[in-house]
Amino acid sequence: MITLVTGGTKCGKSSYAERVLESFGGTKYYVATMNPVGDDAQEIIARHTEMRRGKNYITIECLRDIGDLDIPEGCGVLIECIGNLCANEMFGSGEVNEAVLKITEGIRALSERTAELVIVTNEVGSDGNDYSPDTMQYINEMASINRCIAEFADNVVECVYGIPVAYKGKAIC
Repeated sequence: MITLVTGGTKCGKSSYAERVLESFGGTKYYVATMNPVGDDAQEIIARHTEMRRGKNYITIECLRDIGDLDIPEGCGVLIECIGNLCANEMFGSGEVNEAVLKITEGIRALSERTAELVIVTNEVGSDGNDYSPDTMQYINEMASINRCIAEFADNVVECVYGIPVAYKGKAIC
C-alpha cells in the first residue's frame, strides 16, 4: 500500500502520515531527508523526533539516493519529505540534476520491498509568485515528482487544516 500525503506548511501532514502507520504490526522505518543545516532545520528535526518518540520507528537519514536504502522486505516506511529530498538531489552536489527520474524510480523500487509506504510531500507553486530560475525549476521538479508518485500511489491525501481529504483511494481518520 502506498499513500502520498500532501499539503501546505504546518497543515498536519506529518501527524497524519504517522497515523497511517500506527496500526502497522511490523518493523517501521522513518526516512528523514532534511539536511540538518541551520536553526530552522534543527527545530523541525527536534519536533519530528519528539512526535515519533515511543512509536517504535527506526530512523534512517537519507539526504539523496532514496532507491539505495537498505530496508528489509515487508516493513512499513514513512518518508519525510519529498521537498527536502528534491532540494538535496537538485542543489546538494553543487549542480542541478534530473531529480524527477531519480526520486520517482527510487521510491518505486522502495515500494516494491515494503508492505506499507507513506510519503510526505509539500504543496509548492500554488501561490502565483515568480521566483528565481533555480527556485522555479525546483517548483517544476516537485510538481513532476508529486504527479508521478500520485499516479502509482494507492491513496493520495491532502491535509487541509489538519483534516485529511482523499483525492485517490481513501483517507484514515
